Amino acid sequence: MPEGHSIHRLARRHQRDLAGERVTASSPQGRFADGAALLSGRTLDGTDAWGKHLFHRYDDLWLHVHLGLYGKFRDGAGPPPDPVGALRLRLVTDERWLDLRGPIACEVLSPDQRDSLLSRLGPDPLRRGADPAAAIARIGRSRRPVGALLMDQQVLAGVGNVYRAELLFRHRVSPFLAGRDLDSATWEAMWEDLVVLMRAGARSGRIITTEPDDRERPAGRPRRSDAHYVYRRAGLACRRCGTPVEIAAMEARNLFWCPVCQA
Repeated sequence: MPEGHSIHRLARRHQRDLAGERVTASSPQGRFADGAALLSGRTLDGTDAWGKHLFHRYDDLWLHVHLGLYGKFRDGAGPPPDPVGALRLRLVTDERWLDLRGPIACEVLSPDQRDSLLSRLGPDPLRRGADPAAAIARIGRSRRPVGALLMDQQVLAGVGNVYRAELLFRHRVSPFLAGRDLDSATWEAMWEDLVVLMRAGARSGRIITTEPDDRERPAGRPRRSDAHYVYRRAGLACRRCGTPVEIAAMEARNLFWCPVCQA
């Protein structure tokens, strides 16, 4: 599932390519025909992202998209190709086109409905002015493990499986620690680190969490094999202590951690 940095990149791309343009909207698949009819002929005023949620604003209406595991955008210049398969939404301007397939959410919201949705989300590290206190307040009241809380979008918006595993490793926090046992100083350091990591991811389109000295090749552009400390490295030696990285299921997703560094 795309993590928050990818959704912010999409919002910026759509802003660059489509904002200020009048769109013709359609739903070749038919599942979003009513919503497309509401948007067609309107001008895209701007885009926004909050966590894993992407928004387009058309005057008093908002297009809301959540890609989920299988959703994907595709775009291009000039006339669009013939629609094929389950194409949920197509937006066409005089110069460009944008296709959406497979999202778990594609809907038109009123401003009040959008506000209601956002009120259920935790702070997004990529949004200016985001307040980490709201997240630590929820974490500090919970007996759930920190590894589960970081994946809860009502606690923290935009963090997925990769950032969860890597952030916990970087701060030597066990994913099984109860939320109420995580001290505020550690959380503040984790939040600041997450802001830096996710901003870098939004700029580059890659999640790189390792420090140069911990990579097999310290110099140059990080290779994919050097990008992470524990994510998808089950059975491999921890980059810092040499202990095999472990794997377990948490929140229906694979969790990776070092049993020594994150004891």
